[in-house]
Amino acid sequence: MIASDLDGTLLRGDGSLSPRTLRALRTAEEAGAEIVIVTARPPRFVDRLAEATGLVGTAVCSNGALVYDIASRSVVSSQMLSLSVARQVATALAAAVPGVGFALETGNQVFYEPAYRLRLSEDEGAELPVASLAELWLTEAPVTKLLAWTEQLDADTLLAAARPGAGDTVQLTHSGGRGLLEISAPGVTKAGALAMLCAERGIEAADVIAFGDMPNDLTVLAWAGTGYAMANAHPSVLAAVETHARTNEEDGVAQVIEHLFAVRGRG
Repeated sequence: MIASDLDGTLLRGDGSLSPRTLRALRTAEEAGAEIVIVTARPPRFVDRLAEATGLVGTAVCSNGALVYDIASRSVVSSQMLSLSVARQVATALAAAVPGVGFALETGNQVFYEPAYRLRLSEDEGAELPVASLAELWLTEAPVTKLLAWTEQLDADTLLAAARPGAGDTVQLTHSGGRGLLEISAPGVTKAGALAMLCAERGIEAADVIAFGDMPNDLTVLAWAGTGYAMANAHPSVLAAVETHARTNEEDGVAQVIEHLFAVRGRG
């Protein structure tokens, strides 16, 4: 199995999947490897990528909260965040970081309160405002992640500020977003979801090759038999993972796959 993150890893900086990388993935599939996308992104983003590239198979979405079948556009399994726990963590974080804003990610939509001013072009049409923070907790849709954002702090500093108040009630991480913290149900990680998927298929961790670039990838890079940190990865990832691949702009994932399957890449 080849398990790869998307942004900063499989995709180039403009969000595209290069022809070389797409060819490499298809070569691996033809040789019998299963390709699994392992991303912080929600299913709606994976759907758009699949439409543009023809990718099929399975995606671990929302940092492990959802396992998603790309072809049928259906959630295979889920680990949702309790709304009461999300509210508890948000209250503690708001006290530690004045001015922080919050949003709830459901996989299909993002509900956000006024202080959450981060807008992503790829989420246009999926973002739904609520009038106040109090109204955010009235959301009825199942929640995959609580998002916390501030323009005052970088993601690493926000993560450190959140840890004392969160305790073990949630899983905290970030994927390099601008001052953006991602909060999931306790124990939800990319590695956990991928491990369950592999167990169902009879695949050992030793037979998994993983690629990633951000702190939310650390669990899967450590769990897989072989983990590659991209050369453009977050410093903590480069320090924790011994084996490195070329940058995403250089099609680093493709280069590794070409080497493993003894094929020659073309730009």
